[in-house]
Amino acid sequence: MRFFKKAALAGGALLPLMALAQYPGQIKKKSKDVPDLRAVAVVEWTGDVGKPKASRIVPISVFDGEKLQDAGIYLARPQPLAVSPEVEYELKYNGKTIGLFEVQNAAQEQGSWVGYGRWRALPAAKPPQMPAPEKIDDFQDEKPVLHRKRAGEAPDAGSKTGSNSSSTQPAGPDDPDHPTLHKHPDDSGSATTASSTTTAASPPADDPDRPKLEKKPAPTQTPTPDPDRPTLQKPPAQLAPDIGNVDAVNSNDPDRPTLKRGKSNGGFALEVAPTLMGVPPDMQQAVAVSDAKTRPEHQWTYSWANPEDEKKMQAEMEDIARQALGSTTAPKPAPASVPKRAGAPVHKTAKPAAPPPPPAPLADEQFRVFELAYGSGATMVLTATNDAPPPSRKFVTIIGQPDLYGNVRVLLKSVTDMAHLDDTPRMRLVDAVDALADNRGELLFELRGDGQRQFALYRIYRGAAEKLFVSGGGVYATVSSE
Repeated sequence: MRFFKKAALAGGALLPLMALAQYPGQIKKKSKDVPDLRAVAVVEWTGDVGKPKASRIVPISVFDGEKLQDAGIYLARPQPLAVSPEVEYELKYNGKTIGLFEVQNAAQEQGSWVGYGRWRALPAAKPPQMPAPEKIDDFQDEKPVLHRKRAGEAPDAGSKTGSNSSSTQPAGPDDPDHPTLHKHPDDSGSATTASSTTTAASPPADDPDRPKLEKKPAPTQTPTPDPDRPTLQKPPAQLAPDIGNVDAVNSNDPDRPTLKRGKSNGGFALEVAPTLMGVPPDMQQAVAVSDAKTRPEHQWTYSWANPEDEKKMQAEMEDIARQALGSTTAPKPAPASVPKRAGAPVHKTAKPAAPPPPPAPLADEQFRVFELAYGSGATMVLTATNDAPPPSRKFVTIIGQPDLYGNVRVLLKSVTDMAHLDDTPRMRLVDAVDALADNRGELLFELRGDGQRQFALYRIYRGAAEKLFVSGGGVYATVSSE
């Protein structure tokens, strides 16, 4: 993985340089001088998953090996390290990687840094390579085979009987259709050799119809040029060269602009997705992690031993949410009035028991269950609002765990309304994430106020919900809890 490695090395390289400036002696560079940075961010987009219409990434925290730093200002030159170009994030849902987000540029929105880039799909896994099948030769019977000659067998007509032998073996009967090779007489005109007893055949007579190759005689005079034939001539030296044909310009100015053929891209050869502005109502969020080291994937899904337990826990947490919102039951419909006739006798009958009123509905309900550490049990989070007009709308967020008796034990409960968002923000769950690289998950919430927002990390430990980190300076420092 290369996710946060390039930017992490660039930022961590300052540490040994600072130590070298303070101590003039010899210093050995250690691997611990460059910390293993781990950044957490939130990707926000509109549109479909994987193909957003507009998107952005909001930096949250950077773990430098000792504590959490605010990613919005950590090593800003001028943009923070977490949103530097070519930094790559893994997008996760419930701990499972669902895509990649590569930062390409950054800008400020309402005084906070955000990054822009593109959403990329995960690389496809390579299929296992099958062993190559053994080659089967279908023509084994047609291959030539060498055999040793048996004793007493006559050699072939074209083979020699010895290295010093000057005679040839007699050949078989002459075949009139069999071609024979004859030795050509040498230049001296001798048709026989010292060791040969046969006479070479005389050369055949010249065939008058046989084509002959003859060397072409050199031309004695140059042909007369054709006055109508077009000729290519070199332009005279006194003519000025074409000013539009410039091969190179000797300039050492690095800021000198250069003209290139093609579509203008503003200096970046990258395709940037449309930026997301504001907080639209259809905006979706996903947690993003960028790490300099390769770490195993840790999913936060909790598996219930009995599926009915999940329904029971959710119903109990919904009742707690209704009590916090002040709407325990749904409004009763007005009974229909029946007109009475004058002089009609009145009969008293026993009224049947009225059915219990239905519970009040919850709007924008979200119920999720996590296993934030191996064998830690279920951690439940419920967020909802009441079905009321905006002036009197309320918001509730509850974090709970099952107790020993099978009931819900509330670890944190936050209730606010539209009139008090600046004092007590609305807590919106984003997801669980391992911000400290210790195989324990923290709950990441968005603290959304009336005109500003921040993000907070909560750690669930020993039956309590502890606020671990708040981005952006911690304006929302207190959240009502029980």
